[in-house]
Amino acid sequence: MITLKDLEAYLWGAANLLRGMIDAADFKQYIFPMLFYKRLCDVYDEEYSLALKESCGSLEFAGYEENHRFQIPKGYHWEDIRKETKDVGIKFQKALREIEKKNANKLHGIFGDAQWSNKNRFTDEKMVDLVNHFSSMKLTLENVPADEFGTAYEYLIKKFADDSGHTAAEFYTNRTVVQLMTLILEPQPAEAIYDPTCGTGGMLLNCVLQLKNAGKEYRNVVLKGQELNLITSAIARMNMIIHDVDDFEIAQGDTLDHPSFIKEDRLETFHIILANPPYSVKRWNRKKWLKDPYGRNIWGTPPQGCADYAFIQHIYHSLEQKKGRAAILLPHGVLFRDNEAEIRRKMVEMDVVDAVIGLGPNLFYNSSMESCILILRNNKQKDRKGKILFINAVNEVHKERSDSYLEREHIDRIVDAYQQYQDVDAFAKVATKEQVLGNSGNLSIRLYTSSQENKPQNDLSQLYNDLQTSSENMQKSMEDLFHKLQEIGIEADRKCV
Repeated sequence: MITLKDLEAYLWGAANLLRGMIDAADFKQYIFPMLFYKRLCDVYDEEYSLALKESCGSLEFAGYEENHRFQIPKGYHWEDIRKETKDVGIKFQKALREIEKKNANKLHGIFGDAQWSNKNRFTDEKMVDLVNHFSSMKLTLENVPADEFGTAYEYLIKKFADDSGHTAAEFYTNRTVVQLMTLILEPQPAEAIYDPTCGTGGMLLNCVLQLKNAGKEYRNVVLKGQELNLITSAIARMNMIIHDVDDFEIAQGDTLDHPSFIKEDRLETFHIILANPPYSVKRWNRKKWLKDPYGRNIWGTPPQGCADYAFIQHIYHSLEQKKGRAAILLPHGVLFRDNEAEIRRKMVEMDVVDAVIGLGPNLFYNSSMESCILILRNNKQKDRKGKILFINAVNEVHKERSDSYLEREHIDRIVDAYQQYQDVDAFAKVATKEQVLGNSGNLSIRLYTSSQENKPQNDLSQLYNDLQTSSENMQKSMEDLFHKLQEIGIEADRKCV
C-alpha cells in the first residue's frame, strides 16, 4: 500500500518536472492524461494477473476483454512507451488515441488535445523524464484503492487551482461549500443528479460520497454534467472513473446555447441539481434566448452582460416536478440587482425559492467577495409553501492565511437552521412570499435578518459592515471591481453589477 502522503508527493513531483516549460495553468492538460493512462495500464496488468491465477495460468483467458474494465491495445501499453527514447511524444500521443478508439463507448476524447508531439515544448529527454517519474510507482488497485486514489486526484485538482491564478474558479469549487450544498439537498439512492457547469465533477461526486459514507446504496445514482472547457470536461470524466463511478455522463459544450441532455425535444429533468455557474457571463447568445426552443426563459430574458438568471432558469427548467431541488452558488448581486428585478419577482411569485443562504467572504475561489446559495425546490412541503428562509451565515467561516472554508460546526449550524426552517435571532428568518414581493422581490438577506450578532468588533470591520447594510451600492461596486479584475480588457456592464 502506498501512503496518501507519498502519493501526493509523487503527483506533485510530476508537475514540478514541467515548470519552466509550460504555464502553470496548462499543467492539467498534461499531468491528468498521463496519470490516467498510467492508472489504466497498471490496473489492466493487475486484472491480467488475477485472471491468470483464476485460470491456472491460461494466457488466452487472461486476455479476454471480459476480464478487464478497459482495454489496452497491443503495442500501446505504458511499458511499450517506456522503452522509447526517440519521438517519445509522438508515440505517446498515438497510444492515447488508440486507447480512446479501443474503448470508444467510455473513453472517447478523454485524453484531451494536448500537443504531446510538439518537440519545442516536450523534448524526448523531458518526455523520458516524465515517463520514468510516473513509472516509479505501481498504481494498481491493491497499492492505491479507488477511494485513496480519488483523494489524491482531488489533491492535485486543488493544487492546480492554487497554481493557476484567475482561471481557478472554473476548475475548482470550495469543497466545504460543496459539502454544505449536498447536505442541504440530501441525495437519495437511485436519484438523477445534474450539474450544468460541472468543472471537474466535484459536486456530482460529493453526492455519491455522501451516500456511501452514510451507508446507503450509491451505485444506482445517475450522474450527468456538462462543461464548456474541453480539458476540464475530460478531467471530470477521469475523476468519475478514478472514483469507481460507472453510471455517469459528462458532456462537453455550452449549456445555455446547446444543452446536451434532451429527451423528446425537451430538457431532461433531475431530482437534484448542484451548480456554481460562471459569474456574470457577458458573451452568451441572448438573442437566441429570447426565443429559446426549450422554453427556459420562464421569467424573462436576462441582460446581455449578466447570464446568471439564464443559468438559474435553465436549472429550474431542468428540475423534476415532484421532488426536484437545486442548490446554486452565486454572487450576492443576483439577489438585488435592479435590471433583473422583474425576473426575480416572477421567480418569487412561483413559490420555488426555498431558501437563500448568505456565506462569508473568500469562499469564492481567488475572490474576497461574499457568496450566497440559492435553494430552489418544486412541490414544497405544506408548512413551507408561500415562505422563504433567509440565513445570514456571513460569520460561519474559518480564515487561514488567504484561504477560507467552512468547518464542520459551521456546516452543521447552517444545515440545522435550514432543516428547522424557523426564526433564529440574528441568524435565520422565515419571510412570507408577500413580504418579499412587498420589497419588489428583493432577496437581499440583510433586509430580513438582524445583523446585531454579526457585527465585528474592530472599527474598520464595523464601518465596512455598516456601509454594506446601509447601501447595496457598496456590494455592487465590489462585484463590479471583481468582475473587471477578472476580465481585463473587456468593458464592464455597470448595470449588471
